[in-house]
Amino acid sequence: MKDDNFLKENNARHLWHPMGAPGDLQANPPKIIKSAQGVHITDIDGHSVVDAVGGLWCVNLGYSNDAIKEAIAKQLYDLPYYSAFAGATNPPAIEASLMVREFFADDGMARVFFTSGGSDSVETCLRLARQYHRLRGEPTRTKFLSLKKGYHGTHFGGASVNGNNRFRIAYEPLLPGCYHLPSPYTYRNPFNETDPARLAQLIAQAAEDEIAFQGANTIAAFIMEPIQGAGGVIVPPETFMPLMRAICDKHGILMISDEVITGFCRTGHWSGARHWGVKPDMMCTAKGITSGYFPVGAALMSDKVAAVFEDDKTGEGAIWHGYTYSAHPVGAAAVIACLSETLRLNTAANAGPRGAQLYQGVLQLAEKHDIIGDVRGGHGLMTGIEIVSDRAAKTMMDTATMKRIHQTAYEAGAMVRLSGHNILMSPPLTITADEVDVILNALDKGFAAA
Repeated sequence: MKDDNFLKENNARHLWHPMGAPGDLQANPPKIIKSAQGVHITDIDGHSVVDAVGGLWCVNLGYSNDAIKEAIAKQLYDLPYYSAFAGATNPPAIEASLMVREFFADDGMARVFFTSGGSDSVETCLRLARQYHRLRGEPTRTKFLSLKKGYHGTHFGGASVNGNNRFRIAYEPLLPGCYHLPSPYTYRNPFNETDPARLAQLIAQAAEDEIAFQGANTIAAFIMEPIQGAGGVIVPPETFMPLMRAICDKHGILMISDEVITGFCRTGHWSGARHWGVKPDMMCTAKGITSGYFPVGAALMSDKVAAVFEDDKTGEGAIWHGYTYSAHPVGAAAVIACLSETLRLNTAANAGPRGAQLYQGVLQLAEKHDIIGDVRGGHGLMTGIEIVSDRAAKTMMDTATMKRIHQTAYEAGAMVRLSGHNILMSPPLTITADEVDVILNALDKGFAAA
């Protein structure tokens, strides 16, 4: 490894970073994170902070889980790679697929298709949803419904069902046949409705109207996050996902639950769908499946979906879709170790109380700082804070002030994530009460510097 002077000199000079402007990053180089321990990350200058972002919603088990690291290292020596395309497999892939299936058995999932990450998992579900209907003799079902403010990755399919135009406009035209319903976002919505249950009913009515307009026989699937993550930690009322499940059932539309963030205990339950008492037809997963230690995702299928493919007699049931690194043996070894550790540590039991502590703490900060317009969370370790310059008018805070809040909080001991005028937090599920207090103290100082 080159020395620190080399790293600082070449920071952002040759590497284009995801989710950022290349020119801006060259003018304002990103923080160089050099090491990590537990829930703390340390930058190149030796400044250590609590990682309130969990890497990127993914480091559920913290940075020091030796069981996962050792499983990865051993597998690199046993079998570093072999293709899992039809005709070959590997031992950890077989074991990992059973573990994932059992992990989500109560959600009705029966089959696992491994991918390289969340965007791949979304793309897989969208493609197989179309094929599912084609195999059933309904080839006209090609369209997709989703929610505004939703985030479903960056591939063309995922970007097309994304509900945030920041990920769309520069890349249009996108996939045709994708239609967006209002988000269950009580702070800002086209109905000016602040009652969560009433808003859920209004969105359900909008869904029925859109389905009638498009024709139910043209719609393949509805995809949603059980809690919208990157859109601002938008928590729907408990009635919303069941309402949408009933609408999908009524019209023969598949429900895809995007669990890339909410899966593997972040909500305090094994999945976000289970948190709301819903069994989807498909699930997209990634992130917490390896705690970010290796790039792995998985698309999951229910018995209903699996039967259509496995019982096919037309010869059209082959899945002509996949990735070089699908069921990668090192990734599969990481999955086995991570899920074993997730169960051993019982992270679901910690996510609830620590998430409540973080959420309640931010609500108390909102009483002190009038730049906090809205606080969302309280369902596991996901918290969103909407920052405004005028609370009464809900005026979005300017970028310069948001950056100042972010930097001050970092200097005070916590790395948080900016998303426009929102601050998003998803710390490791192993975080302690004292470490949550560090985050709250750092936020307090950040808001004071606005």
